[in-house]
Amino acid sequence: MAVSVEPAPTGSTRSRRRWGTRILRALLALMLLVVLYLVLTFVQVYRASTHDGAREADAIIVLGAAQYDGRPSPVLQERLDHALELYDAGLAPVIVLTGGKQDQDTFTEATAGYNYLRDQGVPDEALLKEVRGKSTWDSLRAARRFLLERGIDRIVLVTDDYHAYRAEATAEDIGFDAAVSPSDSLLSGTHQLRNLTRETAAVAIGRIIGYDRLYRLNG
Repeated sequence: MAVSVEPAPTGSTRSRRRWGTRILRALLALMLLVVLYLVLTFVQVYRASTHDGAREADAIIVLGAAQYDGRPSPVLQERLDHALELYDAGLAPVIVLTGGKQDQDTFTEATAGYNYLRDQGVPDEALLKEVRGKSTWDSLRAARRFLLERGIDRIVLVTDDYHAYRAEATAEDIGFDAAVSPSDSLLSGTHQLRNLTRETAAVAIGRIIGYDRLYRLNG
C-alpha cells in the first residue's frame, strides 16, 4: 500500500508564513491600540460632560443652537438660562452670544439669544454678539478677534454637556484661556449615550487632523 508523504516546507514557504504571522500580529496590535485610544477618549469626553468648570472670567460665551423665528429652541434656552445664572453669580461682566443663521431664517442664533437675555433684564452693555459663525470653530475664532480688542481672554463656555470636551479644546486651540460650564442635558439616557459616542469619534479624529479641519469636513 502506497503511503503519501507531504513535502517538507521550503525555506521560502516558511518565510512567507513568518511574514504572514508578523503582519497579523501587527494588525491585531494596531486594532488594540485603536480600541484603547477610543476607550480613553470616551472616558475623557464623559468626564468633561459631568464637570462644571465655572470660574471667574472676562466673559461668558454661549455657543449657538437652533432658534425658531427669533425664539430660542429648548436647547438654546437651556444654555441661555445657565449663562444667566453664571452672570447673576458675578462670574463675568459680559455674555457673548454666538451663531449665524440658515439661509431661510430671519434671525441669527446669536440675535435670538441676545433678545432673550435682554428680556431677562441683562443690560445691552453686557451683551455682545457674533452672528456669522456656522460652526463652533468659526464662532469662537470670530469672537476671539473682537474680544482681544477689549482685552478679553479668559472665558467660560456654555454648551451642552456632551460637547464640553471638544468645545474647550477648540477654544484653547484658537487661543482662549477657556473653561466649560455645561448646561443640563435635555436628553434621555439612550440619546445621551449616542451623543457621547458621536463626540468620542469627533474628538478622536479632531485631535489627529485638527479641530479646524474637522469642522470644515462637517460642513
